[in-house]
Amino acid sequence: MTAKITPSVRAELEAIVGAGQAFSDPDKSCDYGHDEFSMREIACEPELVVRPATTAEVAAVLKVAAAHAVPVTPRGGATGLCGGCVPLCGGIVLSLERMDRVLEVDADNQMAVAEAGVRLSDFTEAVEAAGLYFPPHPGDESAMLGGLVATNAGGSRAVKYGTIRNYVRGLTFVTAAGDVLRLGGKLEKSSTGYNLMHLVIGSEGTLGVVTEVVLHLKAKPGITRSLVVPFEELEPALETVPLIMKGGIVPLAVEFLEIEPVILTEEHIHKRWPTKLGTTHLLVILDAPTEDEMDRLSQDVAEACVEKGAIDVFIADTPSKQDEVLAIRSKIYDAIKSGTVEILDIAVPRAEVAGHVRKVREVAARHGMWLPTFGHAADGNVHTHIMKARYEDGRMVPVPESEWRAKADLVREELFRDCRARGGVISGEHGIGLVKKPYLSLVLDEPQIELMRGIKRIFDPRGIMNPGKIFD
Repeated sequence: MTAKITPSVRAELEAIVGAGQAFSDPDKSCDYGHDEFSMREIACEPELVVRPATTAEVAAVLKVAAAHAVPVTPRGGATGLCGGCVPLCGGIVLSLERMDRVLEVDADNQMAVAEAGVRLSDFTEAVEAAGLYFPPHPGDESAMLGGLVATNAGGSRAVKYGTIRNYVRGLTFVTAAGDVLRLGGKLEKSSTGYNLMHLVIGSEGTLGVVTEVVLHLKAKPGITRSLVVPFEELEPALETVPLIMKGGIVPLAVEFLEIEPVILTEEHIHKRWPTKLGTTHLLVILDAPTEDEMDRLSQDVAEACVEKGAIDVFIADTPSKQDEVLAIRSKIYDAIKSGTVEILDIAVPRAEVAGHVRKVREVAARHGMWLPTFGHAADGNVHTHIMKARYEDGRMVPVPESEWRAKADLVREELFRDCRARGGVISGEHGIGLVKKPYLSLVLDEPQIELMRGIKRIFDPRGIMNPGKIFD
């Protein structure tokens, strides 16, 4: 049972972080009650926002919280889409925003050490200044490293380079009791006991707080090129992906997009997509060490696309063209967010993507809803948007709540059940958080969930860490 924050507990916390770094003024704290999930109705007010600056301060805060059974919700950049950092039980929002230092870029070991509050954009800049490369790109560059670890964030490049989990080599982790653990390190291999580090990755702040991360880096790629390939229909577009992969080509990313949200995004950010032909587009991003190799890969991809009936192949081969294409892809959610109820994050085996998207279209037609869908075609991660709007004449038109509210729950469950039938999961990269929690048992059996509950009880016996997330 969690408890409220008394004046004496607040005084203890202020003594740790400083009075100015612990506040409850609604004008300031209201921004700490939600993430980027579109429906603000899930927001909850924190009792107190606490902003530590060091691992020692985080540990001291958690010791106080544990002693008084005060709930703690860790918070990074709050770019999540499932209510993962919503302080459901009030208590403390533990913001890591002051822990924003890149501590080391170690070129000899190809490792970087950074605090959990470092934003992805700043981390990428520091790494590239040292002549190295951090491949994962989960999408929102204002996301913080601690949050990326907490959700095992993915992104479009996962097909070639993997998710965040593939790059984490070490963590500084503070338990719910306030103990500081050093997990892993600048190591490429370890078979030394249970791997607690990988248990923490993806645990969504329910086991403790990540304060520092050791991340593996790679050498900079030579060049990149983006190909935009329009198709008249969905199926041939998606059938092209395994054809490309079977040919021994592993693209940096392969995205499939419907033309409607692309058109809306063009208007939203005043940039232009290479073509309006067809209904479904593939965005294939390649990287290669030389121009000759890039030309060979581009030719092979183009031939595979044409074999499957592509209308044309448009190549963005200059930095400005590539930036324009990638800007539109990255801003689609921003462009349609005002009409979005929820963006689903289903992951299915690659060969099941076309079947699942067909199911999405059948459900959309049956319920009379607009469900724009796009995603990472090569890794099976499909993002369907449940909308409270319709697409009409190149614009988004709001739909009355009475028309979408009841249907949204039906649509979500139907698509989750289809995902399960195809051997998939309900989250490929966003996490479960608060929003997807009621549906976890659709894809995980009870013995698995009970083992997770047992792990939670060992790490957090008083149930103070991000309570109410993933499962009850």
